Amino acid sequence: MSHKPDLDVALIQTELAWQDPAANRAHFAELLVEARAADLVILPEMFSTGFSMHSSALAEAEDGPTSAWLLEQAERIGSVICGSLIIQAADGSYRNRLLWARPDGTLAHYDKRHLFRMAGEHKHYAAGEQQVVLELNGWRVRPLICYDLRFPVWSRDPGGTDLLLYTANWPAARRQHWNRLLPARAIENLCYVAAVNRIGSDGNGHPYSGDSQVLDFQGDALLVPGEAGGVFRTRLSAASLAAYRQRFPAHLDADPFSLDEA
Repeated sequence: MSHKPDLDVALIQTELAWQDPAANRAHFAELLVEARAADLVILPEMFSTGFSMHSSALAEAEDGPTSAWLLEQAERIGSVICGSLIIQAADGSYRNRLLWARPDGTLAHYDKRHLFRMAGEHKHYAAGEQQVVLELNGWRVRPLICYDLRFPVWSRDPGGTDLLLYTANWPAARRQHWNRLLPARAIENLCYVAAVNRIGSDGNGHPYSGDSQVLDFQGDALLVPGEAGGVFRTRLSAASLAAYRQRFPAHLDADPFSLDEA
């Protein structure tokens, strides 16, 4: 059985100010007070701008104002905070990059692998090259971004992910896909899933239905705020996860595979 502590997770589902990082930082700073002392706080994809293809105009440096703000907020509330934003990497490329800001002042990141072709994201951003596994209180957490959800091989981790994390701007037009794929990822990986989407409409007129959620390893919902805005918290049981994997060890029969370089 697991000796890990339980994990307190907070999701922030909200509208976003279109292409206005300062306004979004101020908005989230207020909401983060309600997430104080959670182990992990998850913000939406491109939380500082909305899902914009204006990468060259909106990109921040790796040590830019939103990165600094995330670290300040993580220290202020005593939680790891994550969410993606538009970053210009050291090599000059633009990335849809999830930042993982720890209270101790350190940052980790994951670059979105699957760029949303139907919006032209692949023309404005460079794809991520590698999967990332982050450790939090003994939990193995795998961050992924929006369109990544459609690609089960990229979501697989033979090393035993405990929590799959998806941050998204997933339009209401395809909410059925979101609500069906998330339980599938939980079931096939025998792990918890936490997924955060936005609400409201963006500057292109696309509406978003929210549907943020936390699911257990059987795909059952632990937290479903629907279309409501706010901060939503739940607790993940390490003992329940360990007991289920011992009782139903399907991972032992998983097919071996390797990922080729893109």
